[in-house]
Amino acid sequence: MVAPEDGTRERAVAKLQALVRIPTVSHPDPAAVDTARFEELLDELARQFPLVHERLELTRIHTHGLLFRWPGTADTRPLVLMAHLDVVPVEGEWTHPPFSGAIVDGAIWGRGTLDDKGSLAAICEAVETLLERGHVPAQDVWLSFGCDEEVFGQAAPMAVEELRRRGVRPWMVIDEGGAVASEAFPGVGAPVGVVGVAEKGVTSFALRVEGPGGHASTPARNGPTARLARAITRLERSPMPARLPDPTVELFRRLAAHAPAALRPVMANAAKVRPLLTRAILAAGPEPAAMARTTFAVTTLSASPAINVLAATATAGVNARVAIGDSVAGVLDHVRRAVRDEQVHIDLLEAGEPTPVSPTDDAAFALIERTITDLFPDAVPAPYVVMAATDARHFTAICERVYRFAPFRMTKAQRQSIHTVDEHLGVEAFLDGIDWYRLLIERLPA
Repeated sequence: MVAPEDGTRERAVAKLQALVRIPTVSHPDPAAVDTARFEELLDELARQFPLVHERLELTRIHTHGLLFRWPGTADTRPLVLMAHLDVVPVEGEWTHPPFSGAIVDGAIWGRGTLDDKGSLAAICEAVETLLERGHVPAQDVWLSFGCDEEVFGQAAPMAVEELRRRGVRPWMVIDEGGAVASEAFPGVGAPVGVVGVAEKGVTSFALRVEGPGGHASTPARNGPTARLARAITRLERSPMPARLPDPTVELFRRLAAHAPAALRPVMANAAKVRPLLTRAILAAGPEPAAMARTTFAVTTLSASPAINVLAATATAGVNARVAIGDSVAGVLDHVRRAVRDEQVHIDLLEAGEPTPVSPTDDAAFALIERTITDLFPDAVPAPYVVMAATDARHFTAICERVYRFAPFRMTKAQRQSIHTVDEHLGVEAFLDGIDWYRLLIERLPA
């Protein structure tokens, strides 16, 4: 990390603490959102980052989203840096209060430190510092901060439309999604700077079976609940075909030199032994297997309203993560063939295709790689496919180079804390992240 000036370190950490202490919890129902908390966060952002608000052009997006423009020497290859203001609700027992922003054991604890107020604060602090120094970026820099990412909201699509209205076609977009991940792959000791170059699609549907209902004392065979259970079991036993997309093949190729000796030849020649590697990944457990195919997760179940009443309708909600190379239409066809029952209706609730794959062989990705290597010299930069969904997926409509990378070191335990208990970000990791964004902006090509 670049040595900070006196007070800079403490100032930056205090800013993140202040943001974490404001519980900006999003909700699918806009009426259930505590809008006063979001207004409080916007006021806090203005207090903590005065130059960002004084010198950059600000457009409010949707309810509480923000879109800043920092004019550069040129506007031919603009950069968009993204983060989001909202967080998921708090559940479970936390070691430290979830909205305290407490600093314990060298880490800042609280909901949003990793997802995604850490990136929000790091981006703003990097820009604030550069403004203090009188820096003018070589290209326009846009800061897009959504307010409803956690509920698949409208702020990001509306930001895209605003940029489109202005005729802005970004050269590169960077959002959350990757990290400098340690303990990322079995047997690989080096941390991996995983940069998301694509996202799986998010598609939800319901399996629904209807029947006459009635009293539980006179059940008929193959009623709605039995048919639904059989459909779920059949779907479980009929996974989508597995294949390794090109970004995953490249990921393994780059990790080969850091893998156990027995795996190096296979990983180094991943493109040539793709079927063998695919089978190995499927056998390695559910997390690796998700890298190789579309997945189905039955998440909700509903049937009878009472234990002595036969269900007139039985429903299972299914969340599918659509792999690169598959499509929503192909997924639904697969489900119909797997279930093999015309009385099981498939109701599409949400359709999300996988995103296009951003390039890894041009100047934009090379800039990300070089900045990772310089700030995290022990890390291996590598592309990968993001399993979750981010606001970045909307920006693929106006940009070919959309990447997902939060420049923070994260352990496996930290990554597992996202959306659960004890979310925390190391102080040094946060400060390194500020330097990463600053260096990236300084290196924008003229």
